[in-house]
Amino acid sequence: MLERLEEPAAKASRTMVENQSDVTRNITTFAMVNIVVAAAVMAVKYLAYMVSGSVALYSDALESVVNVATAVAALLAVKFSAKPADADHPFGHHKAEFFSAIFEGAMIIVAALLILSKAYAAISAPTPLQSPTIGLAINGAAAAINAVWAYTLISRGNAWRSPALVADGAHLYTDVVTSAGVIVGLVLAVLTGWSILDPLLAALVALNILWTGHKITLQSMSRLLDQAASPDIEARIRRVIENNGAGAMQAHDIRTRQAGRALFIEFHLVVPGMMTVQEAHAICDRLEDAIEAAIEGSEVVIHVEPGHKVKPEATGAVNL
Repeated sequence: MLERLEEPAAKASRTMVENQSDVTRNITTFAMVNIVVAAAVMAVKYLAYMVSGSVALYSDALESVVNVATAVAALLAVKFSAKPADADHPFGHHKAEFFSAIFEGAMIIVAALLILSKAYAAISAPTPLQSPTIGLAINGAAAAINAVWAYTLISRGNAWRSPALVADGAHLYTDVVTSAGVIVGLVLAVLTGWSILDPLLAALVALNILWTGHKITLQSMSRLLDQAASPDIEARIRRVIENNGAGAMQAHDIRTRQAGRALFIEFHLVVPGMMTVQEAHAICDRLEDAIEAAIEGSEVVIHVEPGHKVKPEATGAVNL
């Protein structure tokens, strides 16, 4: 019996869908594990605070409470963004992950303000530390866990183009830096006997957290406003067009916008005026397949124009 051979384009499309499904499952799994890790680290850091009574360690523990809240938000955003396009959302739900990142930035800012309030009270009435060595050891263990997990989240988040995982990883990385600063500062407080260093250090930690929340929020808002792809990706798109646009005359008005894991690409393709619709369509299919194969997660829309629409001075145009 002869088997019907699957069309190459259909096979490539099916493979792409399967790959996207695998990526979505991986992201969801990481988002769930992220909640467990955040909760465990929060418990360890709070234990360090209870043992030592340190305001700086309290600030570190409070930031971990934020980590748990944002980890839950990231999971919800990842699940929602994975929903397929529908009549009300024809371009999909990819941007949901940006809302998670904005929420994370806002929660970080709230945590920083709470820490500043606690630090101010402790500066007004400083108290001696209790068992600081044990507290520092416990906090160091929590920081080590966070360091490994932050690296994992950022590397996997970038590989899978997940803004929620990358934002969580960036936040945890800041948490690691914060923990390192807290440990160094408390060691100095113990060695010098200056209890005032503890709340002052907490205040510095809060300011650092505040700056991180500010950066995450601004970056996510920019992407919600259809931020273009990076210059490197746009250069790759132009190279693919140049290598696969034989038969056309020019590609211009190339525009991109990032929406979560999806990258929408559109441009005008100028073809000879006497070219048939079928021939122009074949070139468009070739370009779409090549771009979507080279830029994972991309969705391409091409507007075909006749030869007199060439723009000789167009910035960023690809002449074929």
